[in-house]
Amino acid sequence: MDSHELVKIANEIKNRAYAPYSKFKVGAALITESGKVYTGINIENISFGATNCAERTAVFKAVSEGETKIEAIAIVSDSTDYIYPCGICRQVLSEFGGKNLKIICTNGKGEFKEHTLDELLPNAFLEF
Repeated sequence: MDSHELVKIANEIKNRAYAPYSKFKVGAALITESGKVYTGINIENISFGATNCAERTAVFKAVSEGETKIEAIAIVSDSTDYIYPCGICRQVLSEFGGKNLKIICTNGKGEFKEHTLDELLPNAFLEF
């Protein structure tokens, strides 16, 4: 599956986001080593600390189905700026994707940039 297809899937799921406080809807779509695609949305909570990002929602869905090797993830929003995963999401992605995980960051114009996780999170905490 190519980057365009993952972005399209993430865009399709984005409007299901539960974002009544920020009004900032985010969608994510990832593909695992086995070729399965999992999606996620951001889910806000009035306490804010209990909010979950779209990226982690997708990862947790994949892991709960026994998929622990992620190859790529696309992240979309309506922002005209490129959207990147937050620090917590980057660390979670490192657990299941490693340094070479492809991260596809988009903007609201339909453009995207591809990065490796290592570019966005150098020196990640990977070992005990």
